[in-house]
Amino acid sequence: MINLCFHGIGTPPVGVPAEEASYWIGVGTFRRVLDLVADHPDVRISFDDGNSSDVAVALPDLQERGLVAEFFVIAGRLEDPGSLSADDVRRLRLAGMGVGSHGMHHRVWRRLGPTEQHEELAVARRRLEEILDEPVRTAACPLGRYDRATLAALRRLRYTRVYTSDRALARPGAWRQARFSLRAHDTADDVAGWLRHGDRRATRFADSARTFIKGLR
Repeated sequence: MINLCFHGIGTPPVGVPAEEASYWIGVGTFRRVLDLVADHPDVRISFDDGNSSDVAVALPDLQERGLVAEFFVIAGRLEDPGSLSADDVRRLRLAGMGVGSHGMHHRVWRRLGPTEQHEELAVARRRLEEILDEPVRTAACPLGRYDRATLAALRRLRYTRVYTSDRALARPGAWRQARFSLRAHDTADDVAGWLRHGDRRATRFADSARTFIKGLR
């Protein structure tokens, strides 16, 4: 199985950090990728950061193709210009999309102190739960980075699934899910290559070994 992760769709607004802007892709590229994967039941789609393009562009395009996705929201950016509002988050959920946590401030979860870790993993989730009036059980690691301590904390808090950005294949039932994050220079042809990536047994084995080792750090 392959998980594809999008961030912003379209032109990054003024003020978006350069590191995040490098993950924004054009609307045309986004639509070509959706058309490519629409008939692939082994492809899962997610969105990180909670940009306003999630509802302005992504949601109608997903619905047009009968696709569902999971949206990982930065709780501390809700209501900020260019970001989702609380009403937007509820709209995504009412449309049948999943909503998960991407933390509070989009900072790396590795090596956080107890107070910062609580804010990122527990307080941010609680804010989303108050908006949705239902449990939030999934999370995506900001910038895809994690270590053994991060994973242990997420397990203690009973997250049922955690997403990374390891550019590796994922096992459907696994607790930790690797993803391929699209960047500004990626194309639909690149995604087609990632889909073929899953057809090679040796590659699947190498992916599993690499992500296992990362989880031991």
